[in-house]
Amino acid sequence: MRTRANILSAAFDIFGEEQGLFARIEDIATGAGVTRATFYNHFSGMGELREALSYEVTHDFLAAVTHTISQLPDARKRAAVAVRFYLDRARSDTRWGWSMLNLSASGRIFGAETYEQAERTVQEGMDEGHFLIPSSKVGRDILLGSTLAAMGSVTREETAADYPEIVSGYILHALGVSFDDAKRIASMDLPELLAPRNDAAASAE
Repeated sequence: MRTRANILSAAFDIFGEEQGLFARIEDIATGAGVTRATFYNHFSGMGELREALSYEVTHDFLAAVTHTISQLPDARKRAAVAVRFYLDRARSDTRWGWSMLNLSASGRIFGAETYEQAERTVQEGMDEGHFLIPSSKVGRDILLGSTLAAMGSVTREETAADYPEIVSGYILHALGVSFDDAKRIASMDLPELLAPRNDAAASAE
């Protein structure tokens, strides 16, 4: 497991750079101090590595985001707050931002877990009557595609302090929320990001 962890660590270092999109197996193997053959003992290729790294990079953060937004009363607020959390994280941690951009370039945007959670949130908004779109897939692509593009902006260049709020508001508007409501919801105070408690900790109380 240590060798696998070293490979994932080396991959994060490489994908966390602006040119990480062009990473090769040889680059990652060299960074991890292993041979190409050893790499293939742990991963079938770059596709499997990307998915494993996406999980490692996003799982705990997504769990915290999902736990935090689950306290909010409707999908409009959940979607807006999630977008802002992701953009704020990319702005404050550019290596994480670059890894998200590069890993999303040839796979599911932000990894399978986030991709699926985004569609669930959109479906909830449709069920609530807030998102006036033809399908959850259309809404998912609006939500994730716009967030990915905005993540590129906050990672590469200077953007306004309220850029995450502006982007999340226009995403809501694109999903069918009225302009005034979208602007109001996107500008609400951002809740504290809280990781979910594990079962052992909860039962001990």
